[in-house]
Amino acid sequence: MIPLIKYSFTHESEMKKKLADFILRTDIFSMSEQCQLFESEFAKYHNSKHAVLFNSGGSANLAMLQTLLNLNLIKKNSRVGFSAITWSTNVMPIIQLGLIPVPLELDINTLNISMSNLEGNLRDQKIDVLFITNALGFAAELDKVDDICKNNNIILLEDNCESLGSRIGNKLTGTFGLMGSCSFYVAHHMSTIEGGMVLTDDDEIREMLTLVRANGWTRNASAEYKKSKRELHSISSSFDEKYTFYDLGYNLRPTEITGFLGNQQLKYLDELVLKREENYKYVANFCSENDEIITFKVPYLSTISSFALPFIFKNKKMCEKYKKRFLTAEIEIRPIISGNMVNQPFFKKYVDTSYNFPVSDHISECGFYCGNYPELSKSELDQILGCLTP
Repeated sequence: MIPLIKYSFTHESEMKKKLADFILRTDIFSMSEQCQLFESEFAKYHNSKHAVLFNSGGSANLAMLQTLLNLNLIKKNSRVGFSAITWSTNVMPIIQLGLIPVPLELDINTLNISMSNLEGNLRDQKIDVLFITNALGFAAELDKVDDICKNNNIILLEDNCESLGSRIGNKLTGTFGLMGSCSFYVAHHMSTIEGGMVLTDDDEIREMLTLVRANGWTRNASAEYKKSKRELHSISSSFDEKYTFYDLGYNLRPTEITGFLGNQQLKYLDELVLKREENYKYVANFCSENDEIITFKVPYLSTISSFALPFIFKNKKMCEKYKKRFLTAEIEIRPIISGNMVNQPFFKKYVDTSYNFPVSDHISECGFYCGNYPELSKSELDQILGCLTP
C-alpha cells in the first residue's frame, strides 16, 4: 500500500532518538527557550520580522482573526472572504467570532481564487478581510492579490498551512498578507506532531498575537508593550500585571516539545521542498499527456512545495474510473482538501445564504489526491503513473 503519509518525521529514526534524548534531559516542557528559538529561526527563514508559535495551524487561524478584532481593525459583522475549497479551521473561526463568511469561487487551473473571480466579487459585494487559502502547494498570484486588497482597503490574511516553502519569485507564500498561518501537523510538510505559526512584519500584530495565545495576558510580550499596557490600565506593579488579562484570548500555547521538533525539522525544510517538487513535476509531466486530466497552470510559482499529488478529471465518470484504479492498486486517496465548504453541514447550519459555485463543485466531485512526500520511491511514483495511463 502507498499511504497518504509514511512517517511522522523526516529522518524518522534519527529524529526519534533526538526526541527521546531531549525528553530525558530537559527540565521544562511548557513553552520556553526551544519555542522562542523556533520562532526566531522560522521568521528568519521566511525573511519575516516576527513568527508566533501556536499549538496548531487551526489555532493560528483563530488567533489571526481574534487579533484583528482585539485591535479594532475589524468589528463584529465584518465580512470575511475565503476560498470556497479550504479546511474547516479557515471558516469556522469566521462564524465563531461573529463575522460574516463570504465564500469565493475558484479557478480550476490553480485550485485558488483567480484575479477575475476576486475582482468580479468586489464589484458585487464589499469584503473587509480576504482570508485566502494557498491550497496543496499552489497559490493565487499573491502579489496581484495584495495589490487588489490594498487598493480596496481589504486586510489580506493567508492560510499557508498546505504551501509551506512555495515561492512567487523570491518571496515565500505566507508572507504576502498582514499575517500568514502555517501548520506543522504530522501529515504536513514538516512535522512537530501538532503545531502552527503566524508570520507577520507588524510589531503591534505580533504583540497582540502573543496576548491572544496566552489567555489575554502579556507575559510573552516585549518589555515596552508590557509597560504601555500597565500605564494604560493603571496597573501598579509587574507582580499584579502577571495576572491581569487585557483582552480576549485563549490557551493556544505550544509545548517545548513542539519547539524542539520544529528546530530539528526546519533544518531539512529545503531538502523536503525540493523532493516534493521533483515528485510533483514528474507526475505532472506525465499527466499533461492525458486529456482526461485537467492541467494546473501556475507559471508564476517559482517553487511548488507540493503538499500532495492532486488530480482533477474532466467529468465524474472519468474520476470514478481513476479512483477505482487507485483503490485497486492500494494507493490511498482522499478528496481535494474537504471539498466545497458551502456544502458542509456546519456551513449550511449557520449560514442562510445559498451559493452556486460550479467550479468548486467540479473540483469536489471530479477530483482526489494521493500522498506526496520525500520517502516516495521511483517505483512507487511509477505505480501512481500506471494508474493514470489514459
